[in-house]
Amino acid sequence: MTITAPSVPVSPAGAASVAGAPGRRAKLLRWCFVVPALLYMLAFFGYPLVRNVVMSFQHYTPRTFFTGAAPFNGLDNWRGVFDNPLFTGSLWHTVVFTLGSLLGQFVLGLALAVFFSRRFKLSGFVRAVLLLPWLVPMVVSAVVWRKLLDQDTGVLNTLLMNLHFVDSPVPWLSSPNVALLSAVLVNIWVGIPFNMVILYGGLQEIPRDLYEAAALDGAGAWRTFRDVTLPMLRPVVTVVLVLGFMSTVKILDLILALTGGGPADSTQTVGTVTYQLSFQQLDFGQGAVAGNILILVSAVFAVLYLRVNRSDFGQGK
Repeated sequence: MTITAPSVPVSPAGAASVAGAPGRRAKLLRWCFVVPALLYMLAFFGYPLVRNVVMSFQHYTPRTFFTGAAPFNGLDNWRGVFDNPLFTGSLWHTVVFTLGSLLGQFVLGLALAVFFSRRFKLSGFVRAVLLLPWLVPMVVSAVVWRKLLDQDTGVLNTLLMNLHFVDSPVPWLSSPNVALLSAVLVNIWVGIPFNMVILYGGLQEIPRDLYEAAALDGAGAWRTFRDVTLPMLRPVVTVVLVLGFMSTVKILDLILALTGGGPADSTQTVGTVTYQLSFQQLDFGQGAVAGNILILVSAVFAVLYLRVNRSDFGQGK
């Protein structure tokens, strides 16, 4: 004799609640991971950003820290900054410094990445040595280069004169016509390892089959590089250039330690002007204006980076 247990009907509402419970728990768990990051971003990025924007419309001086009075002055800070010849000149210096640094870092970094993609003895050791400029603190690098580029006692001028490349010492850091070029060259030296490491990693991800197919088609080294390497390396190149721009456009410590913004303000950038307005002239309102301009420029390139990445992802799908 077979006994059959009676089946208990389950209502659709009950089934939905049972199925929905794990989903709600998973959603709650996700928010438990996201909320701390959001709170951190709001506390350490959101609030300072909003406070900086508000400060740019206030007469904010050292007295404000004691009295709490920071009267609203409209666009006076903004007009004061854009009417300041030091700031307008720093805009051009920032453009030259940023574009020159990015071009030199990328070209030399890519050349080294392609060179090291061909394995040879001690390649790992040489790559490790080339990483040293990136690992050394920026201020230390700038101080060392300041000694090397000294007009009277610098090693570089001594070497150039001993080799009879120049007849007199080159004023690397003391001439308004040469100082900005010197700052660009030093920053290129600092940034080459970052570009080399990222681009080298991108080169390792390119399938070897593509190079074999190009060789079978009779493509030479330059054509293979142009038609295979560069297109496959495009997403990595985008990352390198955008991150390089965002880190270079706001450089402060390198220029302060190397030239101090001189001579004759020839190496003043928006970053150094922001520092000078805020912490030397103690005009925090105008300093906030210059800082907001840097933030705006970086935000534009960050959005550009996200849009390019999204389009690349869509094409990949």
